[in-house]
Amino acid sequence: MRRRAIAALVLFLGVLFSQGCGGEYPQSALHPSSDSATLLDQLFDQIFWWAVGVFVVVEGILVYVFVRFRERPGDARPKQVHGHLLLEVGWTLAPALILVAIAIPSIRAIFIIDRSTPDPEALVVEVIGKQWWWEFRYPELGIVTANEAHVPLGRTVDLRLRSADVMHSFWVPRLAGKRDLVPGTENQLWFRADSVGVYHGQCAEFCGTAHALMGMRLIVDEPADFERWARANAEPAAAPAAAEARAGQGVFMANACVSCHAVRGTPAAGQFGPDLTHFASRLTIASGVLENTPANLTRWLDSTQHVKPGNLMPEVQLSDAQIRQLVAYLGSLR
Repeated sequence: MRRRAIAALVLFLGVLFSQGCGGEYPQSALHPSSDSATLLDQLFDQIFWWAVGVFVVVEGILVYVFVRFRERPGDARPKQVHGHLLLEVGWTLAPALILVAIAIPSIRAIFIIDRSTPDPEALVVEVIGKQWWWEFRYPELGIVTANEAHVPLGRTVDLRLRSADVMHSFWVPRLAGKRDLVPGTENQLWFRADSVGVYHGQCAEFCGTAHALMGMRLIVDEPADFERWARANAEPAAAPAAAEARAGQGVFMANACVSCHAVRGTPAAGQFGPDLTHFASRLTIASGVLENTPANLTRWLDSTQHVKPGNLMPEVQLSDAQIRQLVAYLGSLR
């Protein structure tokens, strides 16, 4: 009966372990795709194996003592021992040496990551955290976008981080470590991506009601693709061609949308909400909550609070026809 219980426990733990190691985790820091993230991953590996070594030694000694010195029938009372100089010196020095072995690469990593990038050709991107979305500005390129940033493969990216309201924390695990966005202070973070792809990020500092829904995407492009994206996004919005999209532009300009959002090339110059100049080229809606599709955009415009509770976008009372027209207009902003 005892063997069956032990076998069942081992099987359960095996299944639990296998489930913990499987699956797709887009925000896993264990699959680095930049120089900065690789440095942090290597540091994690070193500390992890030190911890494994300590666990094996301590638990091995513990199991040995339990088995070797277990009570047996007829045993005399064991001799009481008070203090053992060699053991006490050993278990004092060993942890100290392990801490030194961990501290040296940790301090080295901190000095490398916390300094400003030495690369004079770095692409500067200003990151502004707002409740509850992200604004990205490219001062050298004249581009403003929201919730999604494009960066070129193999080029150092110098992020200048600040907050427009409360404290936030920028974190794209596969590209860089966390960095706080503190009101009134500009922080920096830099990395150089080594793989093309779409990388998921998240605000890592509780910042209010919709904190858990404050996601982002960093998209690493081939240099030529990035140049095409930059040229397209530096342009103002094209005038809508379809009749329904033109009607949607009228709805946009006649309602509160125009007060909060900017669409370059039109009278809309709001600064409170995301810049929508090239909205249709983005992958997601509402800071990563929904995929950017007409159906999801309709759902968002119909009731933003149902999609993202607590967000600061006012509920504008629109008819079904007006929502369709707005969806058509926003879908034309590429």
